[in-house]
Amino acid sequence: MTSASLGLRSSGSYGSLQQQQFQNGGSPFLASPPVPPRKPPKLFKEKEGLFLWICKFAPRKKIGMMLLCVVSAAVFLWVLYVGKGEDTQELIMSTNSGVFPPDTGQIRHIDSIEKNDVGKIASIESPPPPPLTYFKGYVLPPGNPCEGFTLPPPPADKKRTGPRPCPVCYLPVEQAIALMPDAPSFSPGVSSLTYIHEENLSKSEFGGSEFGGYPSLMQRNDSYDVRESMSVHCGFVRGARSGHQTGFDIDDSNLLVMESCRGVVVASAIFGAFDLIRQPQNISEYAKGNVCFYMFVDEETENFLKNSSELDSSMRIGLWRIAVVHNLPYDDPRRNGKVPKLLLHRLFPNARYSLWVDAKLELVVDPYQILERFLWRKNASFAISRHYRRFDVFVEAEANKAASKFDNASIDFQVDFYRKEGLTPYTRAKLPISSDVPEGCVIIKEHIPISNLFTCLWFNEVDRFTPRDQISFAIVRDKIREKTNWTLNMFLDCERRNFVIQGYHRDVLERWPPPPPPGAIAVVLPPPPVIDETLPNVSASSFVTSPVKKIPTKRGRERKSRRHRKVFPG
Repeated sequence: MTSASLGLRSSGSYGSLQQQQFQNGGSPFLASPPVPPRKPPKLFKEKEGLFLWICKFAPRKKIGMMLLCVVSAAVFLWVLYVGKGEDTQELIMSTNSGVFPPDTGQIRHIDSIEKNDVGKIASIESPPPPPLTYFKGYVLPPGNPCEGFTLPPPPADKKRTGPRPCPVCYLPVEQAIALMPDAPSFSPGVSSLTYIHEENLSKSEFGGSEFGGYPSLMQRNDSYDVRESMSVHCGFVRGARSGHQTGFDIDDSNLLVMESCRGVVVASAIFGAFDLIRQPQNISEYAKGNVCFYMFVDEETENFLKNSSELDSSMRIGLWRIAVVHNLPYDDPRRNGKVPKLLLHRLFPNARYSLWVDAKLELVVDPYQILERFLWRKNASFAISRHYRRFDVFVEAEANKAASKFDNASIDFQVDFYRKEGLTPYTRAKLPISSDVPEGCVIIKEHIPISNLFTCLWFNEVDRFTPRDQISFAIVRDKIREKTNWTLNMFLDCERRNFVIQGYHRDVLERWPPPPPPGAIAVVLPPPPVIDETLPNVSASSFVTSPVKKIPTKRGRERKSRRHRKVFPG
């Protein structure tokens, strides 16, 4: 081989080729002059030096392990960067085209991965993504009898001037069940709602309770600032689970069944044995098997039902499942009744719809027909009837004071507080709001964040001020409407009276005489004659009968047609 094919090394760890030849005693090649070595490029020199440096120090144990870790980390970051870039590009392309990939949760899952101390990978469970589709209502098909239904004029009965039911067009039960939405309604303004849990309670300026907490006025104002994610007071502040060691305690067996209700709930309550249980009528077999009918009672009402042989060990009376409430949070039965009335979404956290009916009312229409008529057909998430006579909060407050519904000074304080906050008397300028005073004995509700927020804030007003919920309804509604475009359905009171029949409280019914047994004929005897013993004994012949004069009836003057004489000129 020639030196040109071997080349000459100028430096190296083992010395150059020329130095080896001189050391072995050989003479240099004299036949041809040595070819000067080609100067390698600068970049090649740097790479070659880095490679030789690595080869020199790699055999050392610590430095070798460090280099191996650095190379592994670089490869891992490169793979992660390339994969994330491809997913991001795919997501951007799908967003621009309006089609989302089927599994968009992978990106959130990668972002939530973190390493623990031992190098293992642990994933944090992320909340499920919100649904991309919402229920937006529907239009009845052409030719449906309910499409162009209008209320007829009220009957002209001068003897009956009070409230009365009016016709309502319901769809058949099968059609109403088929129209039940598959997706929830859109919740404007708020999409995530959580509830405040407090163990150490401190009293605020005024109002509040151990059950609902003592939110300050600053916290109250902040709860009306509607935003996407909110945390508010909503009763049950002492426990992590509603109905378990929170006040208004319910047995765990009932709580498990209540949590399993995932469809429709019909609820009512009796406290202080104040009412009698009334069974729902005209309920379809589908509703009997799929709707949760719950009646909340206290221990006093439970003992009354057992003594009257209505309640046995099955804890059922007809369609109603009886749930006994222990450790009631209030001394006033009216305040205790507001807990299930306004906070059903907390007692039934997995239910989609609820129908609250006061215990004095008897439900006579299937729940699915009521939901279809007043929620789904109207594309509403909350429905309540307006008062049949009063539309103004200030007039309602005066009526409550006149009927001694509550302490007059407390009512005046509440109304003055609302007036300073901007509540004004109702006028036609508030249209399309049809009334400021509801008839709160029936509430129809879809359990979505905005409607749950409304009933939470409504309950907080009842807990802070008087239990007369008709007075606090309008201020809560108006404050939420200032921040969102949320609307509720306030239907006519006569429509409410179509699907519930109003009864009487137990104390009134007990004063009535018992009804006759079935099949018996009620005979009404005339009252006995009254004999005046002060009159002397006179024979019948001494009486002189005088002819009875016929009293002439007054007749109106007969109108006779008067013919005007025609006067001819001349």
